[in-house]
Amino acid sequence: MKRIIFASAFIACMAISYMSNAQTATPRVTQRQVNQQKRIAGGVKSGELTARETKHLETREAKLQQNKKEAKADGVVTGQERRQLKREENRNSRAIKRQKHDAQQQQR
Repeated sequence: MKRIIFASAFIACMAISYMSNAQTATPRVTQRQVNQQKRIAGGVKSGELTARETKHLETREAKLQQNKKEAKADGVVTGQERRQLKREENRNSRAIKRQKHDAQQQQR
């Protein structure tokens, strides 16, 4: 009987911890941020981004990271918070594209 109680308590604890981790995980956001950082780094390397543009884009990415942290702070990332994060990512992505493809070049 003790084994059954212990096993069921253990399974319940594992299920609760799994569910709490599942609700705060944002793997798409994280992977997309990594990709956007690579795009920014590529723009710097190729000379498509000036120092000022790079600083602006990095600031936007840092703000997204802060917003992501705030969304996870209460232990649950709601659907609304996910939508806001995705919207912010989309805006950052468009900003990266615009800055990389404008006529400005780094001074060499």
